[in-house]
Formats: sequence, structure tokens, C-alpha cells
Amino acid sequence: MEQERKEQVIGFCRELIRIPSLSGQEKGVAEHLMAFMKANGFDSAAADDYGNVIGCIKGRRPGPKLLFDGHMDTVPVPDPSAWQHPPFEAEIHDGRIYGRGTSDMKGALAAMVSAAGFFAKDNKRDFAGEIYVAGVVHEECFEGVASRAISQQVHPDIVVIGEASGLNVKVGQRGRAEIVLESFGKPCHSANPEKGINAVYKITKAIAALRQVKAPHHPVLGDGILELTDIKSSPYPGASVVPAYCRATYDRRLLTGETPESVLAPLQAALDKLMQEDPEASYKISYAVGKETCWTGNEITSKRFFPGWLYDKEAPFVQKVVQKLQADGFTPEITQYNFCTNGSHYAGEAGIKTIGLGPSRENLAHTIDEYIEVDQLLKVTQCYEDVMKALLA
Repeated sequence: MEQERKEQVIGFCRELIRIPSLSGQEKGVAEHLMAFMKANGFDSAAADDYGNVIGCIKGRRPGPKLLFDGHMDTVPVPDPSAWQHPPFEAEIHDGRIYGRGTSDMKGALAAMVSAAGFFAKDNKRDFAGEIYVAGVVHEECFEGVASRAISQQVHPDIVVIGEASGLNVKVGQRGRAEIVLESFGKPCHSANPEKGINAVYKITKAIAALRQVKAPHHPVLGDGILELTDIKSSPYPGASVVPAYCRATYDRRLLTGETPESVLAPLQAALDKLMQEDPEASYKISYAVGKETCWTGNEITSKRFFPGWLYDKEAPFVQKVVQKLQADGFTPEITQYNFCTNGSHYAGEAGIKTIGLGPSRENLAHTIDEYIEVDQLLKVTQCYEDVMKALLA
């Protein structure tokens, strides 16, 4: 890569880092992203109702629609003083750019946009198909939910998720669901507990029963997981009151083929058995529903069920990418993500061919002194160009 292009990629990444962009507050990054796209050869760049930025470069010949997906939002920085390097200054030290979102995932987003512009310019747009780069909102809250609007507009044939992969190719992930268990009792004064029904006592029996429900196993993705993450009674604080309500939340890691119905069915069966044995017990189990406000002012709402997905390592579209990367000196392994991504929509819900390919390490996301290595940033830019060469021949 020419020095001028290296400086462009690094500079653009640092510009994005310097604009804080919590979920729902991505406006500054969105506007900067659109301006950069328009200044660097994109045919169009606009924001949708949720605030997702969608940029497009069209080739001269008909062909597939290739979409690069990178989210603009980041998690918060609770205590900036805990950082050795300021979280929004994008300082460079020892070959690393430091800051919130460097690894997760403004570095990848900067590389995607830059690579698309380089590829179109170098080929004078003489390629088959269309390149789309999406800057996505609210991924940290709703993996894949805002992406639904993108796929409805673009109708991509292949998607590249830019989450950190160490330049390896990812072909799947476990999904994620947030499950709510509710227990209903009867309030009374705690001096006369026999007159009420303590919802907390009841829910402890339900929690014990649900621990006995075995989650499924997948030979590649591993075990499905059901883990209790919080519990709260009402009223709270409950001074001299027997609690009439208690709510517990579970994190459920999903495998391919699991549906909202299939996941809840064995849990509901266990609760039904308890309620048959104890007429005073009353339970409800469901999925949590989230609602957030977008920077555009619109609301985004969804049930918290984000499917898992997995493609065969030998799938032709996967091998085309891997072989091109290998031909240019890269050595990608074909593995799976350990966390949830927007691929939950593209691959898990919509059945669109999807791979993951990004810079940096997965375990740097959300950490203090988050960083991306400059070498990884520049290499992934080349990798994204290779993906375009492999799939838009």
C-alpha cells in the first residue's frame, strides 16, 4: 500500500475514534462517515430512518451485491481516568492506536470504506456487482436488529462482518437470547407471612428446576448456555412487605436451528410441572423486549432473540475469499466468533451468505485502554480489497 493511502486509513480511523458514539448517539460519526464516502468515490451515501449509514459504489458490469457491515456505536467509558491513554484522543504509541472503539470496531469500519474507494479507483469501476458499506447503529444493544433495515434496502448476496477476528475468516457464531422468568405471589405484612405468598421463595424453586434443563450441544459451536444474570423482587426495598413479584433474567447462548419456540418449550414444561405440584406457584417465562431511541429520533424495538449461524468451511464463497487471501500472503484460519454479531440477522434470520473478517483481537472489545495495532488496520484494508477481488471478478 502506498504511503499516502496508509496515512489516509490511519487518519480516518483516528478521526472516527475522536467522535464519541454511544448507542443512540452515533450522529457525529454517521455524518463524518457520509462525508468521507462522498469525498472518496462513493456513488451514494445516506442515512436511513434508524440512522444507519449506507454507502454504495456500483461496478460497470452486473454482478452480486457485496455488503460490508461495521457498527458505529461503542460501549461507554465509565471512568476515563482509569485509562493510561485518553479514550477519545486516538493517540498512537508503539504501533498501536488507543481509544474506545478502536478494536470494536471503528478501525474495521475505516478500513472497509477506504478499501472500497481504493478498489473502485484502481479498477476504474470495471468490476461486476455493487459494493455497499454500512455503518450500523445500536449493535451493542441489539445485534442484528438495525441491520434488518439495511438488508431490506440493499438485498445483499454476500455480507462481510468486520468484527475483530485477527484477520481470520469466521463462518459462524452462537446466538444470544435474554429470557425473563417472572414469579407472582401475594403481598402481606412480613409480621404475618402466612397471609401472603412470597414470590421470592417460589422463584427459587423455579430457578433450581431450570438449572436441571439441559441445553443442546453442537459439534462445532459447542454448548448452548442458560445462565442466570440478575434477580430482583418487588417492592424493593421491601420493608415489612412480603414480595408479591420477583423477576430473574437469563442469558441464553443459542445454537443453529434453535427457534424462539424451541428454546422456551422445555423451560415452560419445567415450570408447568412446578405449578401442577404447587397451586400457589405462578410463573411466566418470555423474552425480554428492548426499546431504544435512535439518533434520528425514531425508536428501535425488538425481542431479544438473536440467532446463531454457521456455514461450511468448504462453501464456495468462503473458499474464494480464503484462497485469494492466501495468494496475497495472508494465512487465515477458518473459525467461529465467540460472541454475537450482526450476522445474527444476515445469516441467522435472513439466510444471506456471511463471513466475518476483521482486524485486532476479539478480547480487546470493551476493555480499558482498548487499541488496534496499526499493522492490523493496514493489513485488513488489503484483506477487504482481496474480498472484493475474489467475489466481484
